[in-house]
This record gives sequence, C-alpha cells and structure tokens, in this order.
Amino acid sequence: MSAHAIFVFGSNEAGVHGAGAARYAHQNCGAIWGQGFGLAGRSFAIPTKDRKIETLPLSEIEKHVGRFIAIARAMPEENFLVTRIGCGLAGYTDDQIAPMFRDAPDNCFLSMAFVKAIERQAAGARGGAN
Repeated sequence: MSAHAIFVFGSNEAGVHGAGAARYAHQNCGAIWGQGFGLAGRSFAIPTKDRKIETLPLSEIEKHVGRFIAIARAMPEENFLVTRIGCGLAGYTDDQIAPMFRDAPDNCFLSMAFVKAIERQAAGARGGAN
C-alpha cells in the first residue's frame, strides 16, 4: 500500500475489529480497537454493524458513508481504497451498498465489484444500454 493510501473497511460501532477486513485493518493499517468510525493510522472505519454486532439498516450505513465521503472530499491529497463494506459479514450485496458511493470523489478508489454494480445501475437507469 502506498504512503498515501487509506484502507477503508466495514466496521461495527463498537470498534471490535475481530474478523474480515476490519481485522486486517487493525493488524496492518492502524485501525484502533474501540473506534468504530473514522480515520486511524492508514485506515478508515465505516460501520455496517451496531454496538451489539447486529447488521445496521441500509439507511444507517448510508449516513455513515455520507460522512466518509465528506471527509474524503476534505482530504484530496489522500487516496482511499474502498473495500466491499457491508458485503461480507454484514450480508448486503454489492448492488445494495455500491450506489451509496456513486458520488464519491476521485480520490476514492472503489472495489471492482462496486464499480460494476454502479455501472449496472446506471445502465438500468438509461434503459438497459448494452
């Protein structure tokens, strides 16, 4: 990972980074145990689960993603590598989560699965182009 890459991962509001991308972020990117949202080291946590480790509703995840996007816009010198948050342990699909990142700034690099989901949605909105 480059010096200007921040690993963006799905977390829980309790900041228990025990599995999946959260565990990776804690072990390798400076994610802080107990911090469920925000920048820590070279990582950025976006909650997809609550404090009891129950999956958050999409509307709550979307609020957290919106806060993340605002922060990413305010930090144009940084590159944010966005994993498939919410699509592993939280159980959502790429098609449910990816559109939340549609307006992410250019310094946010989305997983290819998210890029494809956004493209599919855009094609559907245009009437199913190719």
